[in-house]
Amino acid sequence: MGNFAANEGLSIFVILVWLGINAFLFVHFYMAFLTDKWFYTRVLLGHALSWARAPAACLNFNCMLILLPVCRNLLSFLRGTIQCCSRTAARQLDRNITFHKLLAYMIAFHTAVHIVAHLFNFEYFMDAQLDRNSSLLPFVLSEIGTGDNASFLNPIRTNETNPTVVMFTTIAGLTGVVITLALILIITSSTEVIRRSYFEVFWYTHHLFVIFFIGLVFHGFGRIVRGQTSASQKTNDPESCADQFEDWGRNASGCAVPEFAGNPPMTWKWVVGPMFLYMCERLVRIYRSHQKTVITKVVMHPSNTLELQMKKKGFSMEVGQYVFIQCPSISRLEWHPFTLTSAPEDDFFSAHIRIVGDWTQALYEAYGGDKDETQEAWKLPKIAIDGPFGTASEDVFRYEVVVLVGAGIGVTPFASILKSVWYKRIQNDQDVFTKKIYFYWLCPETQAFEWFADLLQSLELQMTEKGMSDFLSNNIYLTRWKETEAANFRVHHEAENDPITGLKQKTLYGKPNWDNEFTNIASSHPG
Repeated sequence: MGNFAANEGLSIFVILVWLGINAFLFVHFYMAFLTDKWFYTRVLLGHALSWARAPAACLNFNCMLILLPVCRNLLSFLRGTIQCCSRTAARQLDRNITFHKLLAYMIAFHTAVHIVAHLFNFEYFMDAQLDRNSSLLPFVLSEIGTGDNASFLNPIRTNETNPTVVMFTTIAGLTGVVITLALILIITSSTEVIRRSYFEVFWYTHHLFVIFFIGLVFHGFGRIVRGQTSASQKTNDPESCADQFEDWGRNASGCAVPEFAGNPPMTWKWVVGPMFLYMCERLVRIYRSHQKTVITKVVMHPSNTLELQMKKKGFSMEVGQYVFIQCPSISRLEWHPFTLTSAPEDDFFSAHIRIVGDWTQALYEAYGGDKDETQEAWKLPKIAIDGPFGTASEDVFRYEVVVLVGAGIGVTPFASILKSVWYKRIQNDQDVFTKKIYFYWLCPETQAFEWFADLLQSLELQMTEKGMSDFLSNNIYLTRWKETEAANFRVHHEAENDPITGLKQKTLYGKPNWDNEFTNIASSHPG
């Protein structure tokens, strides 16, 4: 429980604060539209008015936040600023996409509530015009502003129209439809299936956020929802004048005809700051994309894995970080994240790219993966790099015993960590306390081992030559193989080294028993 609190406590606190602010805004604005200023509006709309305005306030708040988690350079600046004070706080910034998704879910929820409430509102507005009975207050309120007086309350000005026409002929209605459609496309194309199978669809539809924010800013300019003005409340107090609506405007009644006005648009005040920061973010990305990146080596590994070794002036990395890669000859808009597999001590930086989609397939072919002959470096397409990003994982250097667990292609961060630890170890770096590394790698099939096994073999050989073979303990599990299949395989491949990985330590089959593994590690390193 203590470890959970240490690791997740700050994240839970942030989420609770965010939910608390949403709840506060909803209740505050719900109650704000129950005041006398909105009395006559509620005569037409009832509580649907508050149900429309409260989620609108929450939408402003969440739309203010949603761009910030995708400002990669801003997060890098914040990470570097707070890392010296709290590494735990810095690591929370690596959950930016998770928070971005939570914000999107909250926006979708409040949008749904806002839309449903306004559908009721438009029906109530229409009903007030259709029921043309001057003895009813809703009809009298709807008729205000039909003459030269522009101070109207009901945006539906005649009974010869319908809510659909109003929806597509007003600023609020038209922008509402546009931003709703944009939001639906953005959210539906962000599902796991679409994102993994049709990444380009996800990428391009996500850029509808530009239309979404433009529509959001202008949505309030129509001032559809109108309340009684402060000056009018002095000459027409709803508590005393509502029942005298038939005598409004007569001197004897003491109640003037009420005047109404819409609230000034407020959304732009919420989102202009984040929109400016995001524009600066995109300008930084454009600048970085024009900095020259040199491809020094291209390696075609088994299992459809492409390795790019690169150099870029001023590039500095730490273990566990990642970069975004763009290949303009494939697409000028698409940037894809890849974990750095080189160590900071290398004179280059590298990324291993598994060929699993259209973009990676195009990259594979562009760099000669489908050709037998060697490609000349000057003929290779240009590439742009943005980064590095992410919290560095040099925490591993602060502990005597380190346990690393990776699965499938997710093992790529450990390539950088293992190489860097070994470099520091043989250089007798005094800041490195690591004396033992337990490395667990779980893969479903043998093909996944092929590219990374080369690195492990190289490290194992170097450690043996240095007399430090106990420094790294490799525990590689083939999870989809049963022990009986493995036994039959070993009979036909008897050798000193493992027939699958080429390592001295044999491949294990099935899934690890973590209770036993941690118990054994603890007993081997007491205290």
